[in-house]
Amino acid sequence: MSGKSTFGFIVWDIEKTAHGPLDLNTIISWIKEKRVNAETWIFVPKMAIWQRAAQVPELMMFFGAGFKEPETPGPSAMAAVENVKGIDPRGLRRLKILAGMTDEQLERFLEFVEVMRVPHWATIVKQGDRGDAMYLVVEGELSVRMKSSGAETVLAKLSMGDFFGDISLFDHGPRSADVIADSSSILLKISAASFAELGRTAPDLATPFLMAIGRTLTARIRAGNKHHAEAVQFARLAG
Repeated sequence: MSGKSTFGFIVWDIEKTAHGPLDLNTIISWIKEKRVNAETWIFVPKMAIWQRAAQVPELMMFFGAGFKEPETPGPSAMAAVENVKGIDPRGLRRLKILAGMTDEQLERFLEFVEVMRVPHWATIVKQGDRGDAMYLVVEGELSVRMKSSGAETVLAKLSMGDFFGDISLFDHGPRSADVIADSSSILLKISAASFAELGRTAPDLATPFLMAIGRTLTARIRAGNKHHAEAVQFARLAG
């Protein structure tokens, strides 16, 4: 197997700790080591839902046919131990941009964000609107779509750990594209006002957060430069 269906699984263990993203082979090895059992909750990326391990199609062969799904609900994308916003701060460490923060820092970071649970097909930002917030994808999948000359182009697909709208925190300019929820999703929204407050009152949180944004922006610029250089080289060869 290959592709998205075999990578990006999240395992929620008995100590209420999230592990991942993991590939399918790792989870299978954990089943053999008894680290994952039939009732272990696993986030399945291709369906963007949590399922018991015995209910995950790729894992069913490893469990007996007599397994019955329990009536208790599974964890949300943020797990079972929740703060006042309905989120377990420790689960945020799955997001690369927040991975370097301590539990205490993550708890405080949640004071500056808004948790958004958006339905399938919801429009989170609209092309041309003034930008005043960035968003972190905690669960679900989204599409970045741009309209030009009456045609719509999908520029990118976003999933857990991705973020968008970060530039608007600095320039408050118009959105360059629509962002649409391809599935029910959970996002963290950081408004420009909250971002400014974060810098003023919690520099120990703002600094690693800004550094993580900077690293991602740098990677995007490098990738863009590489793509431009390849396009120029191709044009020269074609000419």
